[in-house]
Amino acid sequence: MNEPAKGNGVESDPKRRPKSSNLQPLTRLFPLVLHYRGRLLMALVSLVLAAGATLAVPLAVRRVIDHGFSGASAGFIDQYFTMMLFVVGLLALASAARFYFVTWIGERVVADLRDAVFGKLMSLSSSFFEIMRSGEVMSRLTADTTQIKSLFGSSASVALRNLVMLIGSVAMMVITSPTLSGLTLLALPLIVLPLVIFGRKVRALSRLAQDTLAESAAMAQETLGAVTTVQAFGQQANVAGQFSDATHTAFDAAQVRTKARAFLTAAIIFIAFGSVVMVLWFGAQEVLADRMTGGTLGQFVLYAAFAAGAMGSLSEVWGELQLAAGAAERLSELLDSEPQIKAPEIPVALPDPAPATVEFGNVEFAYPTRPDDRALHDVSFSVASGETVAIVGPSGAGKTSIFNLILRFYDTSGGGVEVDGVDVRKVDPLALRERIAIVPQDTVVFSGSVLDNIRFGRPDASPDDVMAAARAARVDEFADRLPAGYDTAVGERGVTLSGGQRQRLAIARAILADRPILLLDEATSALDAESETLVQEALDQLITNRTTLVIAHRLATVRNADRIIVLDAGKVVAEGSHAALMKKDGLYARLAKLQFTDGGRQ
Repeated sequence: MNEPAKGNGVESDPKRRPKSSNLQPLTRLFPLVLHYRGRLLMALVSLVLAAGATLAVPLAVRRVIDHGFSGASAGFIDQYFTMMLFVVGLLALASAARFYFVTWIGERVVADLRDAVFGKLMSLSSSFFEIMRSGEVMSRLTADTTQIKSLFGSSASVALRNLVMLIGSVAMMVITSPTLSGLTLLALPLIVLPLVIFGRKVRALSRLAQDTLAESAAMAQETLGAVTTVQAFGQQANVAGQFSDATHTAFDAAQVRTKARAFLTAAIIFIAFGSVVMVLWFGAQEVLADRMTGGTLGQFVLYAAFAAGAMGSLSEVWGELQLAAGAAERLSELLDSEPQIKAPEIPVALPDPAPATVEFGNVEFAYPTRPDDRALHDVSFSVASGETVAIVGPSGAGKTSIFNLILRFYDTSGGGVEVDGVDVRKVDPLALRERIAIVPQDTVVFSGSVLDNIRFGRPDASPDDVMAAARAARVDEFADRLPAGYDTAVGERGVTLSGGQRQRLAIARAILADRPILLLDEATSALDAESETLVQEALDQLITNRTTLVIAHRLATVRNADRIIVLDAGKVVAEGSHAALMKKDGLYARLAKLQFTDGGRQ
């Protein structure tokens, strides 16, 4: 598990990604399409009817030309044009039905695809997001699915219509004149060859354009998420220049792809219609020699024009297919990614009621992206039911890594972690995390209302329970002053709230979750002195009858813990009560002396 890219299935560097030049990634979409067989059948029926109506036109033209325009044939011509009007009506209705059903399928398939990709992302391990930037993921989830939508919404409809028209036109050409058809088919290799050669180039360029666009999108998302920092350091112009460079790189890649597609389209249209012109010349010689009627030649020319037009349209659609194949490949990489943290095939059930115990036994751990830098080394300790244990130490000592292993965001590389007496690797991660509530240092607040953010801890909680949790975390002290009270929208990442207000929301969320094991990561770090006192009282009530692990840099907040574990460089260097550790004059005592003044005031 120490190889950073292994198991994720996604290569984040476009230059290192294996090249692909076929449309095979699009086959991944077939099961999604076949799920709607009824509408697919209706689309195909409509397509055949529309194509049949179009192919009937040259037959009428031939009869009209061969029978002439004399007064004696006026009734005959009236009948034919009446039938033609009926055919046109059928063509209009069938084309509308084809457009509706194909577009509906496209919209539905893209919605299903987005659901599948997002569901997969929710199941992936933390190590995946260490490697893949969120902006890159969002580009795939939005821009690439939009490209698939374009394929189904318009390109697939055009491709199917022109494919049926091509097959039907070629068949009618053979029936009309085998000789002229043979001459026309001689040009077919000249049409297919550019499709194969330049199609592969367009395919590669399409993937490159999408990758560079995703890079610029990732940069934009990262910068906008830290816009206040950018402005504070006066780096707006510098960052804007970097984004401009990224967008120009994306534009250059798209421009090269567009030139290749334009050349491919020009080559196909010239060869296709040039072949029609040459066949028309030969047919004219046949008419002059009385070996063919003018109506037959006219019928053949129309079918040849239909076939050439279909080929020209298909050449344009081929470029769209290449774009969609690139998008499908990028989405397939996400769908094929496997989480490193999985539920075992036969998970062990945690005991009920929960003892709420935690035990580390000789744990070794290194993050996948830093396999040679061990975050924890030979760490062993246990936390009894109802005990409050503080974990302290300098930055980088491994405190947060302990929480990550308890929640099984990662697996140990040696030793084991047990919750309620069961190795966490033998438990379904969902069942494990249902026993744990966490208040992180970097508070996560979702866009939505104050009430929505608290209810996230337990979506099925009653309104009374939600309000009780809010009061316990002292959320009511600021929520009541907001414009819409608890229904006030807090903005993206809670931008309208202060750091202390956001942290109180996180505490209320943990209180509402009401789980037997509580993890507090600097839970009061963003609070002012008055708020800290109020919230500390709420936390004191919260930890009653719960097993609690507290990460703290401010040692004054953990002086009353049952035990304090001191970490340094990933190792447990001391353990005991505050008083006992102060007597040892070790790392904890040195840290405490730096922080405590005036008899313990921090």
